[in-house]
Amino acid sequence: MSLLSVRDLTVKFAMRDQTVTALNQISFDVGRGERIGIVGESGAGKSITGFSLLNLISKPGFIAGGEILFDGQDIAKMKEAELRKIRGNRMAMIFQDPMVTLNPVLTIGQQMVETLMAHRKLSRAEAEQIAVLKLREVYIPSPEERLHQYPHELSGGMRQRIIIAIALLLDPQLIIADEPTTALDVTIQADIMELLLELCQSNKVGLILITHDLGVVSQMTERTLVMYAGRIIENGPTREIINDPQHPYTQGLINALPQQTLPGHKLKQIPGNMPALTDIPPGCPFSPRCSYATDRCRSERPRISRYGTVEVACHEVERLLKDEKKEMTA
Repeated sequence: MSLLSVRDLTVKFAMRDQTVTALNQISFDVGRGERIGIVGESGAGKSITGFSLLNLISKPGFIAGGEILFDGQDIAKMKEAELRKIRGNRMAMIFQDPMVTLNPVLTIGQQMVETLMAHRKLSRAEAEQIAVLKLREVYIPSPEERLHQYPHELSGGMRQRIIIAIALLLDPQLIIADEPTTALDVTIQADIMELLLELCQSNKVGLILITHDLGVVSQMTERTLVMYAGRIIENGPTREIINDPQHPYTQGLINALPQQTLPGHKLKQIPGNMPALTDIPPGCPFSPRCSYATDRCRSERPRISRYGTVEVACHEVERLLKDEKKEMTA
């Protein structure tokens, strides 16, 4: 049985004059210790997916349907008291900005110790000892001293390491990392991602990495979900999706990478923009931007179909695969 099984998850937001759909019947599984990536442009629904998995959607948003089964328990139907036993304890989340996550008026030690004591029957001395060990795991120098410091006294990279240490405090089975290096310098980003990968592998912790960076996904994950306008449009092994993308949108994302363009030439872009939630087109939501779109694409929503080890939501994939084979044999 999968550690996490999401089935037909739908999330909506109640606006003043209408209700919009942010996630439209998405389904996927995460195995124990498995690392998956969720990629797509801003507005695709990546972060909403992460927040939904911990039932952290706040009003006017709400989970309108589907299941979020974590170890067989449906998080979407849990009461707050039950959720507190899951959040931070068995599932942890790393947010984009550590300065928003960390409490500026509490020391690092207070925040770590209180987290431990809220979930475990420990003395303060025992909790401090565990906090020091976790800080040492993420290569924080002089961890005993850091316990007495406030977040503003530390660098951005060190704050993010502390966030990772806090996420691992209670030995969770799954970590959701939402753009964990966005607020950091490029030189520090690689170190943080390498650290996160090392810790997940050594502790056998599952990882859901939410990012727009396909380069990071290719190095960090075993499987990738590609999202567009609140839907999963491609799902499969990361290596296959990076090397041989099937959906035209995924192909566009790969082609837009800087390394895909010759020096001195313009970067390749996907024409148009992600549709607003209030203006999702009928049929395939990517059809207005897709050079392969047909009348069927513009009127009928494509279902997920399996092609080998990859699942794709596209009417034209079969034809495109046949054309590709013809070119190879010509």
